[in-house]
Amino acid sequence: MDGRVKTLNPRLYAGLLALRDNAEHLEQAREHEIEFVDLICVNLYPFEETVAREGVSDAEVIEQIDIGGPTMVRAAAKNAAYAAVVTDPAQYGPLLEELEGSDSLLSLATREQLAAEAFALIARYDAAISNWFAARAGGMPATLATTFERELELPYGENPHQQAAYYRQSGAAGEGVLGSAEQLSGKALSFNNILDLDGARATLAELGSEQPACVIVKHNNPCGAARGSDLLEAYRKAFAGDPVSAYGGVIALNRIVDAAAAAALSEQFIEVLIAPGYEPAALELLSAKEKVRILASPDDGAAPAAPELRPVAGGLLVQERDRVSIDRSKLEVVSDRMPSEDEWRDLLFAWQVCRHVKSNAIVAARGEATLGIGAGQMSRVDSVGIALGREWITDRSSIVLASDAFFPFADGVIGALDGGASALIQPGGSIRDDEVIAAANERGAAMVFTGERHFRH
Repeated sequence: MDGRVKTLNPRLYAGLLALRDNAEHLEQAREHEIEFVDLICVNLYPFEETVAREGVSDAEVIEQIDIGGPTMVRAAAKNAAYAAVVTDPAQYGPLLEELEGSDSLLSLATREQLAAEAFALIARYDAAISNWFAARAGGMPATLATTFERELELPYGENPHQQAAYYRQSGAAGEGVLGSAEQLSGKALSFNNILDLDGARATLAELGSEQPACVIVKHNNPCGAARGSDLLEAYRKAFAGDPVSAYGGVIALNRIVDAAAAAALSEQFIEVLIAPGYEPAALELLSAKEKVRILASPDDGAAPAAPELRPVAGGLLVQERDRVSIDRSKLEVVSDRMPSEDEWRDLLFAWQVCRHVKSNAIVAARGEATLGIGAGQMSRVDSVGIALGREWITDRSSIVLASDAFFPFADGVIGALDGGASALIQPGGSIRDDEVIAAANERGAAMVFTGERHFRH
């Protein structure tokens, strides 16, 4: 049947599954002239690679669902007391060394380890197939099958007494927080480094690649973000948005780092620095600080299209990933005054950054750079006060402000206007929107409704 049925034969599986210390099994093997199989070496059909190809048809994908391979793997793994199963070319070298040094015998410990790796592979393979069918059906599947592979052993978790590791979601090679990143210098990445790197790269990807941009993250919140005419300007503007919190931050850049930018970066303490690349002189200067973790990555670190998974005690919360709409034509100006073109530019910029700030989130910006960020407060009014209460905001002109959710009362807007904001962007939808809009109109401020909330807990 075009190769669909090859290994599915009882003689093969009897040879794989026979218990060699069981007299009845041995007698049946002699009766049917069944040969024992000591080692199975299987490379499964490349299902995940096929699914990842552009333009692949459903029929092509289905033909890459291996049947006999996983069946042989499971049989040999189940009978690890007598058989060995090899499922990865990376295993060949160590196994050949052991065979050559032990009279062609693999130890029970080795066979059990091979069995564990084999069952993990089959779990991943079946999860990929299950998820492909679920994706075709759409919606949230009744059963979510996914596997993760350990990529990095970490020194510790959020705190030194916690064990930790980084696992990459199977099938997500080249995507996500580390993507195709290469560490060029510095200490090993920590748990908190990777968390902050995830936030920094996601925010940077939000700002796009048309202009040089810089994002600085501290405790998984942006503390500075900016676009500039070149990388140095972008960095200086981002740093000025919170020069205190930027100390020991994670910095993401979207251009190759030159010597001028490297000189400015080297003036402060950095935990992690990631960029598409580094000029030789820049890398030499930055790597002189041995503890700074320097990473290069050609990809932008944007979140994959797969649903977002959030672990909770005993389970997972699963949701579609949040995407920011920045189509100006779909936004509603609800104030009497229209925003100026400069205000529109900064409102859209602040709205992009705001999604990546912990709720309640407030972002104050000017000149495509953050001036102050209020994050993670229980009160939106407090977030406004934090964002606009920064001592380094000496110029209170032309400030715009973004809020991740609606203002439930006019007090938050009044606080923003008192702090110097002249234009605001927010989702709208409060039962007191009329009061909120009236407060803006009384002070001649512009207000834009997006109709889209961006909570981040």
